[in-house]
Amino acid sequence: MVQHRPHTTVVLAMSADGKIADFRRSPARFGSGADKAHLEKQIAASDAVLFGAGTLRAYGTTLTVSQPILLQHRIQEGKPAQPIHIVITHSADLNPEIKFFQQPVKRWLITTATGAIFWQGRSRTLSSTERTPAQKYPREFEQILVFETRTGKIDTLAALQHLASIDITRLAVLGGGELVASMLESDLIDELWLTVCPLILGGTTAPTPVEGKGFLSQLAPRLELLEVHTVEQEVFLHYRLQRLVD
Repeated sequence: MVQHRPHTTVVLAMSADGKIADFRRSPARFGSGADKAHLEKQIAASDAVLFGAGTLRAYGTTLTVSQPILLQHRIQEGKPAQPIHIVITHSADLNPEIKFFQQPVKRWLITTATGAIFWQGRSRTLSSTERTPAQKYPREFEQILVFETRTGKIDTLAALQHLASIDITRLAVLGGGELVASMLESDLIDELWLTVCPLILGGTTAPTPVEGKGFLSQLAPRLELLEVHTVEQEVFLHYRLQRLVD
């Protein structure tokens, strides 16, 4: 059954051995300028981007649309210059002083009831001078969306259905591996863009594009390869999730 939710695309860069960061989980900055341009293009094509708290903690920032032609296309399509940047986290244990909260984007939070209370308490530590009414992008979340299952976990499907109901039709997922795994398990991913970068990271604790418990081979999500192209030493792979037709 088709669920009413945004068309959702995972966009990640990984090493040749399938790692999205090293064993210290340092910010992954091994992608080339071409990979960054590719990522920005996918972000510009989206109404919103979604990423987990671990990804935000690692980088401290989000990637905004800066290329003039991409900004022009968004404006011509009647869209704001930047998509909405949505953090999804159970705990909402985030540092309100990181650079992300100074970037010129609309920020939303998807969390649990406990996470919402925690964040609202933490965000009050910001001084009044940092949260003046004149600020176009206040250093906090514009919206806090609580979607919770009976077991106290985030109801990601309900959250995505809500996004669709407010005309967010294209969603880009930027990591991390736990988020991607949970969304794959719930059949909430439509496409993947994977950039294979020419280095080996190794390490049993280094994160991969899909973490979680894993899938048995006979039950694993199957992919259809849509595109392959190379730019210098990097390979760009575009997949679509295969689904059984009733």
